[in-house]
Amino acid sequence: MVIQNEEVDRLQLPRIQNEEQLEELVVDGELVPIVPNQALRIEPQLDPHRRYCRPWARDFVNDLSADFYQQFHEQIQVNSAVRTAEVQKKLRRHNRNAAPESGELASSHLAGISVDLQRFGMTREQVQWVEQYMLPLKEQGLIEPEEERGNRCFHVMVSSRYDDWRNSQSAAGSARSTDPANTTAANSSDSTLP
Repeated sequence: MVIQNEEVDRLQLPRIQNEEQLEELVVDGELVPIVPNQALRIEPQLDPHRRYCRPWARDFVNDLSADFYQQFHEQIQVNSAVRTAEVQKKLRRHNRNAAPESGELASSHLAGISVDLQRFGMTREQVQWVEQYMLPLKEQGLIEPEEERGNRCFHVMVSSRYDDWRNSQSAAGSARSTDPANTTAANSSDSTLP
């Protein structure tokens, strides 16, 4: 959580307090919608006002889901994205894993740079594939992932540096071979996320 909050501070992003502030960021284009597609679905009960994140976080979700679909012909599901401090406070009442809405351990969902991806229902092979996919990105400081065992999801904070890395992959002629799971660093079968 400290690393995630350091990224929020580095980017000088506001921690969204309420619906009005959230709406302003959406109108200004600072938060973008996560759009379901062939490779990506959204938890049906996720409030439509919470289906937003920063553009680089959406790029990560789209890249991961496309590569996952190519590998398994199944969708990745987004369970959670942006939250307000008001929502986070309510969430803490019934979810003991939920981070605080303020302080140095505050949830990075409040800045729109984190998403929760459903792990429940994945096969062991799929979970390992996602872990291997994220490992080189974590090692490069592009994401800060963790597996939430209680909620059975992957919580992933995405650094704005992800877009620079993504653009460098395209510029290097690797056009959509951005799948980090194909890199040498990710081929170690015994590596898992913290």
